[in-house]
Amino acid sequence: MAAGISWRHVLLWALFVGGMCLLPYLVPSGTLRTFIFANYLAIFAMSWDFLSGRTGYISFGHPFLIGIGAYTTAILSYRFHVPVSISIPAAVVTTMLAGTLFFLPALRIRGSYFALVTLAFMELMYQLVQVIRPDLTGGTRGISGVKTLMSGATNNFYLSLGLMAVIAIFLWSLNRTRVGTALSAIGMNEESVRGSGLNTTKLKLFAFMVSAFVAGVGGAFYVHYLGSIAPRALFDINFLFTIIVASLIGGASTIIGPMAGAFFLTFLLEYLRPYLPGTERYFIYGTVALVLFMYQPKGLYQIIVDAAERVRGKPKPEAVRDPAA
Repeated sequence: MAAGISWRHVLLWALFVGGMCLLPYLVPSGTLRTFIFANYLAIFAMSWDFLSGRTGYISFGHPFLIGIGAYTTAILSYRFHVPVSISIPAAVVTTMLAGTLFFLPALRIRGSYFALVTLAFMELMYQLVQVIRPDLTGGTRGISGVKTLMSGATNNFYLSLGLMAVIAIFLWSLNRTRVGTALSAIGMNEESVRGSGLNTTKLKLFAFMVSAFVAGVGGAFYVHYLGSIAPRALFDINFLFTIIVASLIGGASTIIGPMAGAFFLTFLLEYLRPYLPGTERYFIYGTVALVLFMYQPKGLYQIIVDAAERVRGKPKPEAVRDPAA
């Protein structure tokens, strides 16, 4: 067993995936479709978290990466009839190369400047796909009739679950290596990491490449699930904020947290839909997210951990340090 990974971790992951596999037998197909969207949002949130949650470089341009993957496979498969088995890997590689070309210079700056530059990339992508070669991108209408990989809610659920589980376990394992520790250290104090002799530029580039890879995979499979792509939906500011809020209220830099946040937000928005069908439900979900974040800044993951420790009767660290408190 690798360092930092025990049989208990393997058992917990197996129980989670096994429990999710039973859902098609327990819930109706409508609920299953909500789970499919939650699975894809979890993939996007984990992709954002691996870069921004670990290193502290807050990206507002993640739909830029997702869009490259989605548009590449949609154009190749729909316009040029390239088999999906080729168009999806090509989309992932294109996402990593194009993302690196645009984002690598931005990694030399940080803070609000990095966030603004990435936001500009997303807006640039939104405008370009509408005016450059609309015969390929579909312009403002996008592309409909993209080949789907599976039919039926059950098959698509298992496909999205398999993708999410593989990506989650891969990123979770990566976070427990020395590279993951170094990336977290960059988020706390980049100068100290540089002073220790580590090349922070290479580490940040590695984090970005992994993040772009996951975004490309998620974007490519997502468009083949929807069967269509439209720039207004993909580059919508609500889509960006949903990805970021899912990571933050779930628990940034934890992998498990973004997954929990994605499921929480997806079902919250879905259950609000009958009562608030318009965009006003985003105000409710924003309020809930704000209250939750104020109650526990480390997110749902920490709330679950604290609850589990209370059940086991394990005192909080503060109580150990000061029994009289």
